[in-house]
Amino acid sequence: ILKKLTLFMIPVLGALILQAAYGAVDLLVVGRFGTTAGLSALSTGSQVLNLVTFVVTQFAMGITVLIARYIGEKKMNSIGALIGGATVVFAIISAVLFVVMISLATPISSLMQAPQEALSLTATYVRICGAGIFFIVAYNLLSAIFRGLGDSKSPLLFVAVACVINIVGDLVLVAGLHLDAAGAAMATVFAQAISVVFALMLLFKRKLPFKITKHDFKINPHCVRALKIGLPLALQECLTQISFLALCAFINRLGLEASSGYGVACKIVNFAMLVPSSLMQSMASFVAQNVGAGDEKRAKHAMFTGMGIGLSIGVVVFILVLFKGDLLTSIFTTEKAVILQGYAYLKGFALETIVTAVLFSMVGYFNGHDQTVWVMVQGLIQTLLVRLPLAYYMSIQPHASLTNIGLAAPIATIVGIILNVCFYIYLSKKMKKENA
Repeated sequence: ILKKLTLFMIPVLGALILQAAYGAVDLLVVGRFGTTAGLSALSTGSQVLNLVTFVVTQFAMGITVLIARYIGEKKMNSIGALIGGATVVFAIISAVLFVVMISLATPISSLMQAPQEALSLTATYVRICGAGIFFIVAYNLLSAIFRGLGDSKSPLLFVAVACVINIVGDLVLVAGLHLDAAGAAMATVFAQAISVVFALMLLFKRKLPFKITKHDFKINPHCVRALKIGLPLALQECLTQISFLALCAFINRLGLEASSGYGVACKIVNFAMLVPSSLMQSMASFVAQNVGAGDEKRAKHAMFTGMGIGLSIGVVVFILVLFKGDLLTSIFTTEKAVILQGYAYLKGFALETIVTAVLFSMVGYFNGHDQTVWVMVQGLIQTLLVRLPLAYYMSIQPHASLTNIGLAAPIATIVGIILNVCFYIYLSKKMKKENA
């Protein structure tokens, strides 16, 4: 299991690293060649884009899990209808997001309490990303399809192409033409568009074990089943990301330097969370196939193997973030005050790099069992009852510290682990009774 899970996980991790590099390169180039207001706009605007991207990714998890389940059950004929129906649903989602992000860019930026100096730039960033939302949604749907088919390498290839294009675009539009945060948004959208074209070319060239006909492109029982799996995850992710937007708004009230420092810290956090995130995505597909094949023992073994992998890497990342966080933040900006503010947040956040490895392995295991309603419930408890209230309380203290605000994340995750251990015990007993 260790070898198979690792081989499947590495390309997923690689794709996530390159996706994180999108934002990191944007921040790096704007931090070096743009303005402090542009850096703040990118920080706030990217939080909005993350909300959309992560929610769509979790929605698409239902597609991944169901394709893997059909493969395990040898129901190849159902996959074409699932993909066709999912395409229609995600096209509708794209159209709604397009209208909302284009027409409400300024109110969204104001709601985020973007600093006044960066408000116009933030709205522009959100509007440009909204214009290219079809490509962003399509990319995540295609990635979900490939991973459900057991192919984690192809998404790595087309995101690698997009990452290179994004870097070139940032250098031309931000460093060369001085378009600041707007240039970074344009580069991101263009890169995603190319990645979608490349992904479609790879999909059409493959010898697929199923057929997709024009009659499959309608809302059907297969895509409804996938939506039932993905919807709780998407709802949970939506509320979680809204909590991050609220956290961003709390910190924006502390001033331009705190806002920019938090934005820099978030890019480092994105990289720190890559291993747990890749474990969760890989675990869902790996467990779903084994559950479909009736091998529950192997599914449980995979979860504990994932925890071991995550913890061994998490300890190293924890030490790096806690003791060298200022060095990491200085990669993105030369502003000393911004560097110190970013490092302050990382000190509080550091423990999250360890505890998330345990939590995300369990979440991936539950996703693979279609227990997505539970995943939603435990996620909402962490977010709405622990992380957000604690972060808000810390932000309104006299001389509020980003370190104390950062502590809210690992505390919420520890609560989540306790909840998931209880549910794991309950689920194990339930499955024993059903098999008795």
